[in-house]
Amino acid sequence: MTSASLVLDPAFRIAAVNRRIFGSFVEHMGRCVYTGIYEPGHATADEDGFRKDVLELTREIGVSLVRYPGGNFVSGYRWEDGVGPREDRPRRLDLAWHSIETNQFGLAEFDRWCAKTGVEPMMALNLGTRGVQEALDLQEYANHPGGTTLSDLRGQHGAETPYGIKLWCLGNEMDGPWQVGHKTAVEYGRLAAETARAMRMIEPDLELVACGSSSRAMPTFGAWERDVLRECYPFVDHISAHAYYNDEEGDTASFLASAVDMDRFIDAVVATADHVAAELKTDKKITISFDEWNVWYGDRSRRTDGPGDQWEVAPRRIEDEYNVTDAVVVGNLLISLLRHSDRVGVACIAQLANVIAPIMTEPDGAAWRQTTFYPFAITSRLAAGQVLRLELESPLISTAKYGEVPTVDAVATYDEESGELAVFLVNRSIDGPVEVTVDTSRTPVTGVREAVGIHDDDRDASNTAAHPDRVTPKPNDSLRLDGSTVTITLPATSWTALSLTTR
Repeated sequence: MTSASLVLDPAFRIAAVNRRIFGSFVEHMGRCVYTGIYEPGHATADEDGFRKDVLELTREIGVSLVRYPGGNFVSGYRWEDGVGPREDRPRRLDLAWHSIETNQFGLAEFDRWCAKTGVEPMMALNLGTRGVQEALDLQEYANHPGGTTLSDLRGQHGAETPYGIKLWCLGNEMDGPWQVGHKTAVEYGRLAAETARAMRMIEPDLELVACGSSSRAMPTFGAWERDVLRECYPFVDHISAHAYYNDEEGDTASFLASAVDMDRFIDAVVATADHVAAELKTDKKITISFDEWNVWYGDRSRRTDGPGDQWEVAPRRIEDEYNVTDAVVVGNLLISLLRHSDRVGVACIAQLANVIAPIMTEPDGAAWRQTTFYPFAITSRLAAGQVLRLELESPLISTAKYGEVPTVDAVATYDEESGELAVFLVNRSIDGPVEVTVDTSRTPVTGVREAVGIHDDDRDASNTAAHPDRVTPKPNDSLRLDGSTVTITLPATSWTALSLTTR
């Protein structure tokens, strides 16, 4: 058996755990909204038409923030269509996903859903087919207390209290030729600056996200971030990053090392942002809104049809069925995000329900947890206090995409107030277990609250409607506590979380 070691020291801190890293994403795409979070005719539906089973799972997974309503969808969206009496709302063509949008779920419904789940809203603006004035109109409708046409209209629609949305995305993936209203970096950067400047005239304390690259593989990556930020740096707080990973052509070793790519992506965007800051001679630091990330298979989706010639309401789109390997990768991507807590201000797993999601549903049927649900839920529950800077020694493993990478990856958090220490580990090897020795001499461990992980003899095992609990977290009985040393064996292709006490 190979071995690895890591040293924990509470004095070496990266940053406080940022709860916004545990965000998610609800887009009007496929069945994420309709028959996902919203299904008035469902047996569990509440008075607002929200599926209570999905509400409960959303609370359980520990989502802190939700980005809405897109995504590609937002670049053709008219926010006015989703307010007021439902019977008066128009049906529209959604060009992004070749669907019919009924607008039965809109801004008011999203606000009520956020209140019931306890999540912070993150609102995306249409800067594809619309511009500054439409953004200001939505801001006035949503956030102004009253006494104006649009804020009073909100009151007439039943919401006298402002929605109070503080976090806004200035468009979505405007670097992508697939985007309705696609722009060059300079064109978009100027529009983002104009929109941000105007919005701050109403509310100076807003947090605003500029569009970064939709993928590290985009030919404009790096140059896009530089040119956009040169235009709008003084007016924004975050720049977005999007990344999706899958087991391409059976290259499982590279897939399991996907977090290496995320690390490099984050480091590159930070370097670019800091370069622009140096050019502008400002001490202000831009952080990253990694507001789309996940595993995504274009060819392994469950009952996913191409657009064809039909325009349908809530057709099935990219309903990936996730296995154990996918869950291990998701757990490792969370490790990467936590490790960069000093520069990642927001992160959203995409999406929440049905569409490449940790939560699956069937119309008029059950809801269940995908394998990827568990590392997210456990990490969200256990990570607290400060993210620690670790000293990790691990054997290396060869990958076609990333070269030699550590077999074991890890991050830890320490909550000084409660004395709780959480360690998150992943074994990227498909061949065998790794024994990990954790030196806790600088934070003596007095007990073990929990040692649990995701692994299975069948790496392809998944959860389905027929077998919703085929894959669930398993206790790791190999853990040994010996004075200032914690030793644990990580099975092949596994993600593990430890909850330790220091008092």
